[in-house]
Amino acid sequence: MKKILCVDDDPSLLYLYQVELCDEGYEGILAEDGKQAMEKFEEEKPQAIIMDIRMPAMDGIEAMNAILGRDRQIPVILNTAFPEYKQNYMTWGAEAYIIKSCDLSELKHKIREVLEKREKLERPVVETSKSTREKPRLRPLLKERTGDF
Repeated sequence: MKKILCVDDDPSLLYLYQVELCDEGYEGILAEDGKQAMEKFEEEKPQAIIMDIRMPAMDGIEAMNAILGRDRQIPVILNTAFPEYKQNYMTWGAEAYIIKSCDLSELKHKIREVLEKREKLERPVVETSKSTREKPRLRPLLKERTGDF
C-alpha cells in the first residue's frame, strides 16, 4: 500500500484526507506541522506528500525544501487556501499547487498522476536495438559459414 504523508494544522482536514486516501487504496500518514512532517518523512518513507503552507512551528515551504533537500524525487503537492503563494518562487519545487476545496477530486487525481509519474521514473529501461535483436539469428549463420563462433 502506498503511503501519502498529509501535513496540515487542521485536524478535521487531516481526518478527511485519511478517510479519502484510504478509500482510494492509500495509507494516510498524518502530521500537524512541518516539524512533524520531517519526522514522519524519515520514519515512514512515503511515496508522496500533501502539504499545507501556513502552519505553526515550521511552515510548509520550509518543510518542503528541507524534505526535497533529502529526496529530490519525492513528489510534493502543495494544498493551500492561499492562491498568492503560487507566484512565490519558493513553491516552485512542488510537483503541484492546488487550492483547497471541499471537493477532493482534483487532489486525488493529482496524487494518482504524480505517483504514476514516479513509478515510470523508477522503472528500469531496457532498450533493445535492432542489432541486438538480430544477433541470435546471425550466430547460426556465422557458425555455418566460418565453422566457429
